[in-house]
Amino acid sequence: MIDDRTTEVLLLRLDPDLAPPAYAHPGDAGADLLARVDVTIPPQGRVTVPTGVAIALPDGFAAFVHPRSGLAAKHGLTIVNAPGTVDAGYRGEIAVTLLNTDVEHTLELHRGDRIAQLVIQRVERVRFVEVETLPGSHRGSGGFGSSGGWHAAGAH
Repeated sequence: MIDDRTTEVLLLRLDPDLAPPAYAHPGDAGADLLARVDVTIPPQGRVTVPTGVAIALPDGFAAFVHPRSGLAAKHGLTIVNAPGTVDAGYRGEIAVTLLNTDVEHTLELHRGDRIAQLVIQRVERVRFVEVETLPGSHRGSGGFGSSGGWHAAGAH
């Protein structure tokens, strides 16, 4: 169903025999991207997989390539630069650099397998304003681990 919240994204299928990106269920945030070729990923190896599609995003939008949770949980497959960013001005084929985090098992993927999810979001352009100091905040300059980590939350 298309409503007033739907944004059109131009899609070029570089491989007409491969299905275009699609949402598996109503309400899904990510559309599935498919492998255009068969690949074998050795333990702790990585490979860049073409998806057979290129898109033209409207200005003010970006697409983010996320790992598929099932592949991550079952096989340790993730995306090296997750999420990968597709800028509005990019017109080339979307490719996904996959990483097999399993230390023992090779992973085989076949043409047409769902390998990643494409999430399209509105993004803001900002103007960076240099200052001498930043205003205070509750968190301050606390970085990694400053919220207490998992022990503080009672997860032992």
